[in-house]
Amino acid sequence: MALKIKPLADRVLIEPMAAETKTASGIIIPDNAKEKPQKGKVVAVGSGTKDEKMTVNVGDTVLYGKYAGTELKLDGQDYLIMRESDILAIV
Repeated sequence: MALKIKPLADRVLIEPMAAETKTASGIIIPDNAKEKPQKGKVVAVGSGTKDEKMTVNVGDTVLYGKYAGTELKLDGQDYLIMRESDILAIV
């Protein structure tokens, strides 16, 4: 299924990964205590600006800031759209 959205300039569309449901020691985290995920998969990439080319590609797994980007719901799926500069690292 192709997405009907194409980010412009230096923007990136990211599908956030699911929040952790268990701690490393095995304690189950309730829904109201889960933290917002800071890791996701790049779904679509803009063409970049005339001064800078895009360094992330579709399919990359990235880390981003906790409050980075704008939440977007498309076809029942949650996405984040943000500038490439809001991405901290490629994993």
